[in-house]
Amino acid sequence: MTLPEPRIHTYLRWLREQRGLHFSADDPAAYDTLWRWSTTDLEAFWRSIWDYFDLRSATPFERVLADATMPGARWFPGATLNYAAQVMRHADAAHAAGHPAIVHADEHMLARGEIGHVPWPGLRRQVASLAGRLRAMGVAPGDRVVAVLPNVPETVVAFLACASIGAVWSVCSPDMGPVAVLDRFRQIEPKVLIAGDGYVFGGVAHDRRALLHQLLAELPGVADVIVWPRLDAGTDPADFAAAHRRAHDLRALLADDAAFAALPLPFDHPLWIVYSSGTTGLPKAIVHGHGGVVLEALKLGVLHNDLGSSVDTGERFHWYSSTGWIMWNCQVGGLLGGSTICLFDGSPAGPAGRPDWTTLWRFAGLAGATFFGAGAAFYASCLKADVRPQDVADLRALRAVGSTGSPLAVEGYRWIWDRLPKVDGERIWLTPISGGTDFAGAFIAGLRTLPVVEGEMQCRCLGAAVEAWDEQGRALVDEVGELVCTRPMPSMPLYLWGDADGARLRDSYFDVYPGVWRHGDWIRITPRGGAVIYGRSDATINRHGIRMGTAELYRAVEALPEVVDSLVVDLEYLGRESYMPLFVVLRDGLVLDDALAQRVKAVIREALSPRHVPNEVWQVRAVPRTLSGKKMELPVKKLLLGADAAQVMNRDAMANADCVDWFVEFARRRAQAGG
Repeated sequence: MTLPEPRIHTYLRWLREQRGLHFSADDPAAYDTLWRWSTTDLEAFWRSIWDYFDLRSATPFERVLADATMPGARWFPGATLNYAAQVMRHADAAHAAGHPAIVHADEHMLARGEIGHVPWPGLRRQVASLAGRLRAMGVAPGDRVVAVLPNVPETVVAFLACASIGAVWSVCSPDMGPVAVLDRFRQIEPKVLIAGDGYVFGGVAHDRRALLHQLLAELPGVADVIVWPRLDAGTDPADFAAAHRRAHDLRALLADDAAFAALPLPFDHPLWIVYSSGTTGLPKAIVHGHGGVVLEALKLGVLHNDLGSSVDTGERFHWYSSTGWIMWNCQVGGLLGGSTICLFDGSPAGPAGRPDWTTLWRFAGLAGATFFGAGAAFYASCLKADVRPQDVADLRALRAVGSTGSPLAVEGYRWIWDRLPKVDGERIWLTPISGGTDFAGAFIAGLRTLPVVEGEMQCRCLGAAVEAWDEQGRALVDEVGELVCTRPMPSMPLYLWGDADGARLRDSYFDVYPGVWRHGDWIRITPRGGAVIYGRSDATINRHGIRMGTAELYRAVEALPEVVDSLVVDLEYLGRESYMPLFVVLRDGLVLDDALAQRVKAVIREALSPRHVPNEVWQVRAVPRTLSGKKMELPVKKLLLGADAAQVMNRDAMANADCVDWFVEFARRRAQAGG
């Protein structure tokens, strides 16, 4: 394989030729100079992104950044654009070169060795068809259209149709419970609901028609429901109609031979509403705008993830995600730069009860993926299952691997480099990223031209003024501190839905350091400019004055072959010594005995310090996790400190709510014992 020229090189050449600015990104020191320019001269940097990607405004804009105050920064006032229009700019050239817009498969297709293709003209026509039908229903700019759909092409079509007419999109994964979905959608009062009748996951069909009836009963403002009979072709959309509500078949709404047209919208017109995890109360409904998302997605996808257009590089971009995780938005964002995106709908672990962690690798091989992304937990599972991807899939097209969701252990780096194909004789480029739903982007990412150090992310993103701060707001280097962003970014939230005075937005991100974004993670900026994330700063271990994120402990414990998963909480009491229990999930058939508990403690003592050895080790069936796979450290901590389980653990927003009762009983016993 001959790698294409790094996208960052073409951008820097453009800066030199068009702006007379001379930068390099070929070593950490040179990149640091570029990064500092991008985070100090914000107007010059973000204007360069606008111009380099040839973004087009139907109206002239006054300036790049009219107000740099956080929160409340005002970007590109006067500019008008549309996310969907930027996507469709690539349609004709990509189709002429033989590249599809979307490559996809579900579990049944993969089992048959089949891959589906959505050509660019087909995507454009379906988007135009649905957009026209939505307008005919009376959907106007600013109206909310919500969906309960899986990771399939139809969901992408529905999103782009909404974007093209200025409607505000919001989606939940179909595996979410009714309370979790309603906690989100009730806040934003949707006008249209799009939903499938069910989905398949792990070989099991899940009928969601009862959920759809429940949602409609609780969302009285829905005037039109669009039903997709996916699980059962006999599902009748008319069953969901009511006196005040029309029902439609999605298949019919996608069938018109319509011409695509996108409405030019203000830069800060709402594009979508995404949600905080919702594990500790009503989720925050976070609103992002068209312009900010387009800029951030192009900068991150093209310059940092090195995703070229398929016309130039043959790019095929896959990042495994459900529709309920911000990485679905990131995956779809590949279309903005003209990349073919590769969607898999199903379980990454294969059939329920018979784990098969080769599933996604087989999909990647069939899809011809050039970039493969997944959560860090996926790679940990592959490592433990001793997966050998090249034995089951043709991965010769693969040239980059991404990771996010939680810190990737050193062992994960080594497994990826050992088990995935070399590229031009070198180990494959591995680019872990760290960002968030909150601003639909990344703070820390990779760069193909920089060295990769195991256990470390390569660099702070261009335009992201990220630092590690201590309690006094002093910047730290090679020390663990709070991850902050000291300057605004275009994709930061426009506002939180229903937060009229902005109080909840300020309390969520700007409460500790006024005017500075505090992300809620522990981070260490290394002397070479890389970064290490240590976990959530609100779930920190602070034993005897020594502060540590939980990720370090998990790396040590989960390296043991017997341990599948783990969770630790540090319970601090005023006037009392802290109590720190460690909960472990063991391989099937294993029971935690004293010998294994002592081995666990010994590993922690050796890897970390005697201070961080837990008081007790407990075996549990499962670790509570959010729908996006994050360990629920803070809710468990609050529960064990005496909080009401119903207040701190929203079971409908969890991936495995059936494990909560054990922790509730554990908390009750501790309380009775005076713990």
